[in-house]
Amino acid sequence: MVKRYELTDTQWNRICEVLPGKSSDPGRSGRDNRLFVDAVLWVLRSGARWSDLPERYGKYKTAHKRFTRWAKAGIWERVFKLLTADRRNEYLMLDTTLVRAHQQAATGKGGA
Repeated sequence: MVKRYELTDTQWNRICEVLPGKSSDPGRSGRDNRLFVDAVLWVLRSGARWSDLPERYGKYKTAHKRFTRWAKAGIWERVFKLLTADRRNEYLMLDTTLVRAHQQAATGKGGA
């Protein structure tokens, strides 16, 4: 059973190949990419601070540091591009910070 905020097997299978840490990748790999991605989703979806990350995901400082490294390396962008390329993606949505009103729309004055 999938816990709240965690990926299903189908969702994980869609993104696992674009993440670093596979046996074919050079260098050191993280312990468990799926657990880490679930930790990131827990923080982002719950709105909690990193320091409130449940123990089952490991140390919050380690998770935050890895999240930052992945962001700088463009890994999250790679995941987003993969997911947005599929137009049937049921989780595709716009963040409201992208939709802005013109500055005069804030006053509410004017005609009908």
